[in-house]
Amino acid sequence: MNIKSLLLGSAAALLAVSGARAADAVVVAEPEPAEYVKICDVYGAGYFYIPGTETCLRVGGYIRYDAGFGDVGSFDGARANDRLTGKDQGTWWKRGRFALKTWTGQETELGTLKTYTETRFDFSNSSGDQAGASNYAAANGVTLNFAWIQLGGLRVGKDESAFNTFIGYAGNVINDTLVPYGDFDTNLISYTFDAGNGLSAIVSFEQGSGGESRIRRPGDTWVIDNNTIDSYVPHVVGGVKYTAGWGGIVGVVAYDSNLEEVAAKVRVDVKVSDQIDLWVMGGYGGEDLDKGINHTYYKQWDGNWAVWGGGTYKFNEKTSFNVQASYDQGKTFGLAANIAHQLVPGFTVTAEVDYLNEGNFGKPDYTGSWTNANKKNSVGGLIRFQR
Repeated sequence: MNIKSLLLGSAAALLAVSGARAADAVVVAEPEPAEYVKICDVYGAGYFYIPGTETCLRVGGYIRYDAGFGDVGSFDGARANDRLTGKDQGTWWKRGRFALKTWTGQETELGTLKTYTETRFDFSNSSGDQAGASNYAAANGVTLNFAWIQLGGLRVGKDESAFNTFIGYAGNVINDTLVPYGDFDTNLISYTFDAGNGLSAIVSFEQGSGGESRIRRPGDTWVIDNNTIDSYVPHVVGGVKYTAGWGGIVGVVAYDSNLEEVAAKVRVDVKVSDQIDLWVMGGYGGEDLDKGINHTYYKQWDGNWAVWGGGTYKFNEKTSFNVQASYDQGKTFGLAANIAHQLVPGFTVTAEVDYLNEGNFGKPDYTGSWTNANKKNSVGGLIRFQR
C-alpha cells in the first residue's frame, strides 16, 4: 500500500509540473490600442473627428410639438365635421416633428470644406380651413430641407433662397410670414465673399420651386403658379451686408427669370442694449397686372411694397418677449407676439398669439384660385415645445 501510494503521488506531482510548464508556454496577445473618438472644437461645440479621417462631424436636431388654435396664417387651427351632427367646427391643429441635422468640416488647401443636411419627419392633422374639409392625423412624409456642400465661399445644393437667408429672414416670432417676404426652397449655386471688417457680399443662381405665385387668369381669379425656372436662365440674387457692434445693414436684389421681374429688400438691425434688439425691413418689387403678374418667386407680398419690423426684449437669460408687425400695399396687416421661456437648458416653451387682416386678397378656395375677397380679420395662436 505504501509503494502504491508513493507511485500515485509521484505521478500526480509529475502531471502538475507538466501542466504548469505547458501553461507557462502559452503566449497571450496584448489587446490592440483602442482608437477613441477625439473632440474637434475648431468648428464649435459638438464636433468630433470621424476615426481615421481629418473630417469633423456633428450630429444634432430637435424634437418639436406644436398645438395651434383659432384661424390665422400658416398655423391655422384645423376644421372638422362633428361626428354626430355633421356641423363644421374648429379643432386643434397639431404637429409633432423630428428633425435630424448633420454638419461636417475639414480644412483643405482651397479653404474649409463644409456640408450641412436637415431632414424633417412630421406627423400632423390637416388644417382643413374649408367647411366640410376632412380632419385627420397622419404622417406627412419626409422632407429634405437642406443638403449643401460648401468649399470656401462656394455653396452648391439644396438650400433656402439667399433672398431670405442672407438678409436674416424676419423676426423671432414663429409665424413670421403673415405678410410673406419671399419663397424659400431651391437648388442653388452661390458664392459669398467675406471682405473682412464686417463687410460681405453674395451672388446666388437659383432654380426656384413649385411654390406660390399668383397669376391672373380669365375670370378675374388668381391661381397658384409654378416658380421653378422654365428655361436655362436661372433666378439670380445679389446682396451686400455690413455688420458691426451696433447692429448691421443688408440689402438684396433678386431677378425672377420666368416673369422677368425684379424685387429688393433692405434691412437694418440695431442693438439698443444687452436686453433690447430692434429691426426693420422694407421690400419693393415689380408687378404688372396688365400681364396678370401679382406675385413672383421673390415678391410674395401684395402690391409693390411691404414693410416688416419688430424686436426682442430679454427679461433674463431664460425668458424673452418677441414681436413683429408687417404691412403691404395690398393692405394686408399682420401682428405676431410671443414669450419664449427656457424651462431647462435645451428645452424651450413658446406661446404665441397672431392677428391677421388679409387685405385685398382672401385665402385660396377649394379650387386653388384666389379671389378679391372682402377683408378678413382672424386671430389665432400656437404653443410650441421644443427640445
